[in-house]
This record gives sequence, structure tokens and C-alpha cells, in this order.
Amino acid sequence: MSDSFFTTTRGHEQLIARLKHVKEVERMDNVRDIEEARAHGDLKENAEYHAAKEKQAWIVHEIGLLEDKLARARVIDPSKLSGDKVTFGCHVTVLNIDSDDETVFQIVGEDEADIKSGLLNYKSPLAKALIGKEEGDEVLFQAPGGERNYEIVEVAFK
Repeated sequence: MSDSFFTTTRGHEQLIARLKHVKEVERMDNVRDIEEARAHGDLKENAEYHAAKEKQAWIVHEIGLLEDKLARARVIDPSKLSGDKVTFGCHVTVLNIDSDDETVFQIVGEDEADIKSGLLNYKSPLAKALIGKEEGDEVLFQAPGGERNYEIVEVAFK
């Protein structure tokens, strides 16, 4: 049995929308591409046909991956959580003690992560360092660019 796939409510909705798009748009476009390429004749030397068939294999694989993730999904609704500790789904405001910069992160699932948007993968080293800590705690984190020292300013569930 596979491991659970943790995701926020937003991430789960994005997965459902992505699966629907792949099945209803990309797969249907691909069927048309294959039919059109077949109409060109000799399939052995038909690059358009071979490209469309490769795309078809990718689409089947993508659908399988998305369906697997949805089947294993453990959906966490951060707005229904509370507490003082950093956990999956929470928003955590951290202060970089060295630069005095504040940053807000939300701890999210792998597919949702986008560090530029403040969405931090719960499996990332920074998220692992933050999880379980609470307001006022200091967190020493080894970033790719060197060591960083953060203080947790706020833990919020929204």
C-alpha cells in the first residue's frame, strides 16, 4: 500500500481540476491529433503520428499519477485546525534574525509548493525544521546559501 499523499483543500481542488483538464481537454486534443496524423498516410515515417502517440502515452501516465494521488490523498483543511505549533497547512511568520526580514510561509503538499509564493513543501528541510516549533522558538536552518537563523513570530490557521 502506498503512503498517504498530504494536500490542503486548495491543493486537492487543483489536483481534481488538473485531472479533469487532462482527461477532457488534453486527451481529446490528442485523439484528434492522432486521427489527423493517420490521415497523412504511411505511419512508419509519419513524425506527427509518432509524436502524437508519445503524447498519448504521457497522457495515460499523467492520468494514472493524478488518480493515484487522489486515491491516496489526505486532505487537510487548515481553517479547521488550531494550535500553537507549526503543522501541515498552517501559515507561519518567521523573522530572519540576521537580516531582520519577515516572511510568511504556508506548509503545503509537494504538488502545491511554490517558494516564490510562500508555499513551502512539508518535506523540505526548512519545513521540517519549522514543524513542531511554536511562537518565540528559534530555528537554525542550513540553507543552500549558508546557515540561517529564524524566530517564529506567528503561527496561524486560515
